[in-house]
Amino acid sequence: MEPNREPQRLPGASLWPIGFALGIACVLVGIVISWIVAVVGAAIAVFCATLWIRDSALSYTRAEIADPERRAPRGDGAPPADELGPAMPVMSDEEIEKYPRSVFLEASTLGLGALIGGIVTVPVIGFMVAPAFVNQHPKKVDLGPITNFPENQFVIASFFRDPAAGRVSRRTAYIRNNGPTDKGTSFTILSNRCAHLGCPVQPNGPVLDNQEKSVKTAGPNVSIIPMIPAGGFGCPCHGGQYDQEGNRTAGPPVRALDRFEYEINHGRLVLLGAYSVSKVEGTGAAAQIHAYPLAGPGQHVDGPEGWLYPVQPPH
Repeated sequence: MEPNREPQRLPGASLWPIGFALGIACVLVGIVISWIVAVVGAAIAVFCATLWIRDSALSYTRAEIADPERRAPRGDGAPPADELGPAMPVMSDEEIEKYPRSVFLEASTLGLGALIGGIVTVPVIGFMVAPAFVNQHPKKVDLGPITNFPENQFVIASFFRDPAAGRVSRRTAYIRNNGPTDKGTSFTILSNRCAHLGCPVQPNGPVLDNQEKSVKTAGPNVSIIPMIPAGGFGCPCHGGQYDQEGNRTAGPPVRALDRFEYEINHGRLVLLGAYSVSKVEGTGAAAQIHAYPLAGPGQHVDGPEGWLYPVQPPH
């Protein structure tokens, strides 16, 4: 007599593993380009994994419908009941095993494996990914007293964006004092990075090097040089041209010059983070700036072209 073997039950076909794989792919891509994409990918992965596990578990709990056993009738009729011995007792509902031990052991093994894998991998991934999302706020740069910036005149300010990094963090900005307003003194602070390929933009006018001033600050000294950009600014690399508000006037740049945010702290001009600009309407303190998050050189920030670029990573 063959032993009573329970038939092997395999999970049915499912599309949830594909969704789980796509969610993991979104998480990996989001780590590079945007945390929003990573969060969406994680949600997709968790949702698909939950339904995948649910479908796999249901395959063990579905009742198997088997055809009744068919035997040829005996020729001599059914034997008397006393010849076969006492009948098997009928099992109660409480005695029927509704959750097999094999399923419990399998679920426990998978759960413990997932827990151990998470404990091992999450800290490693955290140390790899966290630096890209923390300490992303730009460092403030003290440019000195606002009295060093004559009203309605441009100066060239050279400073260290990150003193700890040394000369590799040296930056240049074109600064104009627009005069007092209801909200305080207004400044126009333009980046010298060309919006085409990032080359250094130069003033289209005389630079008064003989009047250079070194301003003492809490960090490295800031260099201030007066200039007269009568013709705006120009890029010597590919001929990009900008007016005194940073608007593109000719050449291959795709937008206006980037600008810096600023604050005035105890009479001193403090430089904050940079942002991108599509165009500027008006001049000086009355200018209307169409501002966008900081984008790379050559990248459109508005219009249909701006939709074709991926989400920018944290700056």
